[in-house]
Amino acid sequence: MEPGRYLANMRATAPLVQNITNYVAMNVMANVMLAAGCSPAMVHAEEEAAEFAAIAQAVTVNIGTLSGSWVESMLAVARVAAARNVPWVLDPVAAGATAFRRETSAALLALLPDVVRGNASEIMALAGGAGRGRGVDAADGVEAAEAAARALAAETRGVVAVTGPVDYVTDGRRAYRIANGNPLMPRVTALGCSLTGVVGAFLVGQDRLEATVAALAYYGLAGEMAADGAAGPGSFAVAFCDALYRLTPERVDEGARVTEA
Repeated sequence: MEPGRYLANMRATAPLVQNITNYVAMNVMANVMLAAGCSPAMVHAEEEAAEFAAIAQAVTVNIGTLSGSWVESMLAVARVAAARNVPWVLDPVAAGATAFRRETSAALLALLPDVVRGNASEIMALAGGAGRGRGVDAADGVEAAEAAARALAAETRGVVAVTGPVDYVTDGRRAYRIANGNPLMPRVTALGCSLTGVVGAFLVGQDRLEATVAALAYYGLAGEMAADGAAGPGSFAVAFCDALYRLTPERVDEGARVTEA
């Protein structure tokens, strides 16, 4: 596949993506998505979230900072997206940590997200396994979650992306591994949450599986570029947005390390 083509198409569309995400991630995620070339909207209020979803081109839902009213908004926008055939992405942050998160994740999964993106422990928890997550952090390796990812993709009839040092993406039939990235990326808060928004933007008008793979390759390659010369997490965070902005489709095709699994 040629991941650069998916980046070029996303930038040409500059899709409007509605994101219900956590308080920690909002500002970082908006800046990341703007740098990538799409239009983020952080609309989560129960009074308007569903109405706004009717004009969005993609929707992402992140359960990082849950509350009762936010859950109602999440379910409402997912229903609107499904009814309008608009792609939506679920980011099941710490899905297995509490009963509230388990119940919310199950309710959202029942609405069949186009893509579920999480770390290995989150994906294992969603699939009914015993992931060893520590809050928002994974304590399981990506390979340990591959079978769970395939089962979950079959259940949702969508795509499941397990992110880590080497990402694994599957629709239950085909699968890819993406080896781009840098160890500084998890040292900056909200970069994982922000990736979910970028995945949502890539989905608009494109094949779900390959668009997700392309988004992860692009994002990981930006991390590699940002790490070159960064003194630590602080300077890396600034350089990362610059790298997302500077990366061209041609450079993505040259640097993407994508293999079929």
